[in-house]
Amino acid sequence: MEYQAVEKAILQRGVEWDIDPTLDRINVLMDLLGQPQRSYPVVHITGTNGKTSTARMVDSLLRERNLRVGRFTSPHLSSMRERITIDGEPLSEDRFVEVYEDVHPYLELIDQQQGRLSFFETLTAMAFAAFADAPVDVAVIEVGMGGTWDSTNVAEGAVAVITPISLDHVDYLGPDIETIAREKSGIIKPGATAIIAQQPLAAAEVLLRHAAETGVTVAREGLEFGVTQREIALGGQLLRLQGLKGVYEDVYLPLFGEHQAGNASCALAAVEALTGGDDPLDIELVRRAFAQVTSPGRLEVVRRGPTVVVDAAHNPGAMESVVQALDESFGFSRLVTVIAVMADKDVVGVLELLEPVVEELVVTRNSSPRSMDPEELAALAEGIFGGDRVHQAARIDDAIDIALGLAEETGEAVGAGVLITGSVVTVADARMLLKATGGR
Repeated sequence: MEYQAVEKAILQRGVEWDIDPTLDRINVLMDLLGQPQRSYPVVHITGTNGKTSTARMVDSLLRERNLRVGRFTSPHLSSMRERITIDGEPLSEDRFVEVYEDVHPYLELIDQQQGRLSFFETLTAMAFAAFADAPVDVAVIEVGMGGTWDSTNVAEGAVAVITPISLDHVDYLGPDIETIAREKSGIIKPGATAIIAQQPLAAAEVLLRHAAETGVTVAREGLEFGVTQREIALGGQLLRLQGLKGVYEDVYLPLFGEHQAGNASCALAAVEALTGGDDPLDIELVRRAFAQVTSPGRLEVVRRGPTVVVDAAHNPGAMESVVQALDESFGFSRLVTVIAVMADKDVVGVLELLEPVVEELVVTRNSSPRSMDPEELAALAEGIFGGDRVHQAARIDDAIDIALGLAEETGEAVGAGVLITGSVVTVADARMLLKATGGR
């Protein structure tokens, strides 16, 4: 098969966000494939925000220790292949096709006997199979949605990382923090170490109760590990990290925002927990690993003059972190924002966080069928920003042109900035248009 045909076949299995709360199909598939997810230790990551960035940091730390690492994350920005990486690189088109062809006969068998496997179940199986075949020394696995019923939860994570939890996907995961935390706590398995980021009290109580009932070792950000010092640096920040086994000074992280420093502390603790023993990691190894970290689409600068930043924030928890980081690391004198969001999100909550820092807002739609209609989004925005500050564009390319014009119209090209945000799809569309390297 050609790569495009494989991608089309996977996409025909439904939409990523439509989950069925059962592990029955994926468990049968893993049995047929020979339980590939048991071929390597797993670092399993869930939470509401910060999962992908944390996964990339764990990956970098492990590879710097000369381990072969498989990483499974979602969603992707430009290619489905990004979701399954080995040694830091996405599977090639040829290898992606080979892995799909290896699992395809078993997909068809389960489709007939158990019910049709979903888009995400298929990719999960492909990742586990590819990592076993490589083989990898460690797999870093990001949950797609939730935890207990997520198809990645057929793995028995040696380390379970819970990044910050907030309200999101309430139609699928539950209406409140406690219910969502309970769903996400399901990745904490007997014998594991649970690395828990700073959480709202309601989430922390649920997670710690489940950890106690499961009998696992728990490490909490701010108590057993954390960020003890943080300074703004050119292109990122300089950190002092308290790990589980030692203190790590002068760690440069080329990412913006206090939330990314927190993600770094969780990643470090996860790798320390996985390696065993009492000795700290080599400090130079830690510095090299973090200095190489990238997290595309997360406060990523894709153009200068004016500066254009893209971020995939799609809920109030993520947007709050973005707003804080923009003020801390960029200090724009004039900020224009392009926003396209999914209709099922807390759009008002996101807009309310943007209002104090955004001078002009350009609303549009992204390429997803779930994208909120620009007219509906404009009506919500005008109720918060006022009509004079809200502009509307039917297409995201037109929205970007409007935003660049608004940012430049006062002649403040140095101090003006453009933020493009609201969804991973919005960021993917914008990066493609701006080519993420040379601007437009």
